[in-house]
Amino acid sequence: MTERISLFFGCLAIVSTAMAQTAFMTNDSVAVFYPSHYDAKQHQPSPIFEREPATVNPLTTNWPLHVEFSEKGGRSQATISVPDDVDFYGTGEVTGPLRRNGRTIELWNIDTPAYGTDGGSHLYQSHPWVMGLRKDGTAFGIIADNTWRQKITTADHLVTFDSEGPAFRVFVIERESPQALMQALVNLTGNMSLPPLWSLGYHQCRHTYYPDSKVMEIADQLRRHRIPSDVIWMDIDYMDGYRIFTFDPNGFANPNRLNDYLHQNNFKTVYMIDPGVKVEKGYFVDDQGTASDYWVKDRNGKPFEGNVWPGACHFPDFTRPEVRTWWATLYKDFMAKGVDGVWNDMNEPAVFDMPENTMPRDNQHDGGEGVTAGAHLRFHNVFGLNMVRASRQGLLLANPQKRPFILSRSNFLGGHRYAATWTGDNLSAPDHMKLSIPMSLTLGLSGQPFNGPDIGGFCENSNAELVAQWTAIGAYFPFVRNHNTKGTIPQEPWAFSQKVLDVCRTAINRRYMLMPYIYTCFREASINGMPVMRPLFMNDPKDLSLRREDRAFLLGADLMVRPQWATEVVQPDGGSWQKLTLENNTDSYQAELRQRPGSIIPLANLAQSTAEIRTDSLTLLVCVDRNGFAKGQLYEDEGDGFGYQKGQYRLTEMKAVKEKNVLKVTLRQKDGLMSPIDRKIRIGYVCGGKVKYSPWKTGRDITISL
Repeated sequence: MTERISLFFGCLAIVSTAMAQTAFMTNDSVAVFYPSHYDAKQHQPSPIFEREPATVNPLTTNWPLHVEFSEKGGRSQATISVPDDVDFYGTGEVTGPLRRNGRTIELWNIDTPAYGTDGGSHLYQSHPWVMGLRKDGTAFGIIADNTWRQKITTADHLVTFDSEGPAFRVFVIERESPQALMQALVNLTGNMSLPPLWSLGYHQCRHTYYPDSKVMEIADQLRRHRIPSDVIWMDIDYMDGYRIFTFDPNGFANPNRLNDYLHQNNFKTVYMIDPGVKVEKGYFVDDQGTASDYWVKDRNGKPFEGNVWPGACHFPDFTRPEVRTWWATLYKDFMAKGVDGVWNDMNEPAVFDMPENTMPRDNQHDGGEGVTAGAHLRFHNVFGLNMVRASRQGLLLANPQKRPFILSRSNFLGGHRYAATWTGDNLSAPDHMKLSIPMSLTLGLSGQPFNGPDIGGFCENSNAELVAQWTAIGAYFPFVRNHNTKGTIPQEPWAFSQKVLDVCRTAINRRYMLMPYIYTCFREASINGMPVMRPLFMNDPKDLSLRREDRAFLLGADLMVRPQWATEVVQPDGGSWQKLTLENNTDSYQAELRQRPGSIIPLANLAQSTAEIRTDSLTLLVCVDRNGFAKGQLYEDEGDGFGYQKGQYRLTEMKAVKEKNVLKVTLRQKDGLMSPIDRKIRIGYVCGGKVKYSPWKTGRDITISL
């Protein structure tokens, strides 16, 4: 607390200077622009930044982009003129194409089934962030440090932030590439913590699996059908009358027994926790919150009540540190029943039968630790962020030796520090399947690397063709979950036909084979902010032909993924990436995979869960460049816990050299305190659209004849 307060007063010192000088540079070469009438109490401490940017210096004379502040009609505006021809990206969770030129979106988190509210112009999250990419490959980023309701317009040569709140400061980052820009962004907003390995597997969910015997049946079906999977989810019907932190005495009378059964079969469990607390005397959560006066207030200072699933609900005021601490304590007994992860839903916050399906904008929050009290209009967009901040604290309190996994529907720029996300209640329709690719790419470019859609679609009935197509491409998203709503037909992989089951199994098999590579990509994201799923232009920012491509994408730096329905896709590096298949039993639905020349991709032997994956036996896909060289990395740790933060990991560098018809591959430990190991290695030489496999060999130096 002392640290946050000192930062707050440090901000006030900066602002007093800003009255005379309106632009500064941080030590990390980021420009900060202040309007002359900036009031820090209305914006700081900022939830965006992990810590307040430190020492400031005068703005350099040759700084290319400047911010102009104005007021119009009671609204605060910041405009940035961009003289160059620029492609814009980012702006967070949005509908529409990857390239954001000519778009206006609103930042006002809302519960919007099938993205139907206001034409999909604002969704569940807000990210006041714009990325610009010039023709020469240099990049810039713009952050509006403002949680108040606002709009972002990205015209071809002008970026405008238009806010209903008081004047706000703007950060402008200049870097030599989009990769360097992503690093600069996480330098400001903080790194994503490395998630538990099990969270990268396949997740099966439905609103809702009831009772607990149905959950066990789903687990048995997944194993019987040999569909690799790691997680089964519990939606709200596991609760007693939708009271959070409770279990239905009829359908889920013994959660310990259910969770033990799932754990014995190598499944983890994730349970939903909403923010709405049922108004009911005798209900322990409501009693505690009421006794301590922890609720958001209405404009008259009385605890606000709004209807959600349980009926009338109170809502915790997560702007208050003591409320976050109390909320965190609620998880200890809950997690002790064998719960592995938490799903924070409805946290825009959604409120039924209210304008815009949320609480009134003149509701009151009390703040604390330097955050001044204020209206919901200021704190609405960070309600979800503050909730998952408290939930993460709770999971660490309950299980300090485990990495927390939280999935949140609502969030804000910087919220990646606390939770993964999904793209909300999408529609079971081909258009939404195709839309899910630019949506996930854009979230990754906006600092949220751990994201993905509901595969198969959430709203309305899905169908066999859609589930097959969506799973075939969805298996390569960072977050992979099949989920649909109550009242719709089942859409599990086995729900339609043997053909669909086989398609889904093959796609998910391929994800699990790629798990060593995917986990290495997540480790990279946790260090330098690079998205796990990234647009093709990340391979060559100077290649203008890649700028608009948002059907195909990259998984990490070395694997290109093209859906079968995406034709005439522009190829990176002049089409030199090599086609490959990960197993022989392919079909017409599976995504086309291409490997970057000069790369090595590690594959695991097929397993039914991440708990079974072993890295002492690997296949290395080697695709040499025109000079006969290739290299790659493999990151390993325990898959959970925090030993990796103390060096308990193994980072292995893999290199390959092709000379005539001989390929030499070496593996050397580059970093980490885990002991080096000799592995069983099989080389898959990728060339000419085929993969030629070597015999298995043991060692760190492998030579094969081609």
